Amino acid sequence: MTDNALHDPDPAPHAIPPSSGPAGEDTTDFGYRAVPKEEKKPLVRAVFDSVASRYDVMNDLMSLGIHRVWKRIFNAELAPQPGLKLLDLAGGTGDVTFGWLAGGGGPALMTDINEKMLAVGRDRAIARGYITDLDFCVVDAEQIPLPDRSVDRVTISFGLRNCTDKMAVIREARRVLKPGGRFLCLEFSRVQVAALAPVYDAWSFKVLPTMGSLIAKDRESYQYLAESIRMFPDQETLADMFREAGLSHVRYQSLSGGIAAIHSGWRL
Repeated sequence: MTDNALHDPDPAPHAIPPSSGPAGEDTTDFGYRAVPKEEKKPLVRAVFDSVASRYDVMNDLMSLGIHRVWKRIFNAELAPQPGLKLLDLAGGTGDVTFGWLAGGGGPALMTDINEKMLAVGRDRAIARGYITDLDFCVVDAEQIPLPDRSVDRVTISFGLRNCTDKMAVIREARRVLKPGGRFLCLEFSRVQVAALAPVYDAWSFKVLPTMGSLIAKDRESYQYLAESIRMFPDQETLADMFREAGLSHVRYQSLSGGIAAIHSGWRL
């Protein structure tokens, strides 16, 4: 992956959130709502409790299968090696962890704050024969229960936007990395192709909640997922957060016109 901070100087605008009041010191965003910080984690947990069993099906429908291409690019950038240890945060149903192991990576710790999501990932791992060099743990990415400088790679894929304190996650990722280790994040981002923006907004706010209602019997969770994408920092802002957390050689690559992006930084 090349340094791809090259982007459209006049990116397409996203749908503007309704005026629900900005998040303050004691509040944070839950989609377009400002909620007390202590309430976000239970609300997010409820969303993923609801969608866990159909998460992979809905991901395929939500992205028309493109998320699988993004994850292949992500895993290639991760560059698995036998001597390296991976910590996968918000590991969900296991795609990144499995890609690491299939690519010849070393021991992996797959984590998620949501027990139901982690259980789905564990069942998928067993079905695929990943029973060695793989451990599972319920972990809050804002408070990682690992020693300083203990892993070689930290990943988070489509999970950072659901965290209450995103800077805490990035700082924790840096803390547990060994010198020379790398943190990589795959997340929805800011669309940079003007012609794509209205189509993407219609898909996000009309099609996805309807599909959530029909397939997962849960319109509200998919409405939240669409809103959470719009509230997430854009490419440059997230890159600045990586730098503020002390990561070096920070770069990003926009995918599919900016619908998603891979950010990375090193601990030196």
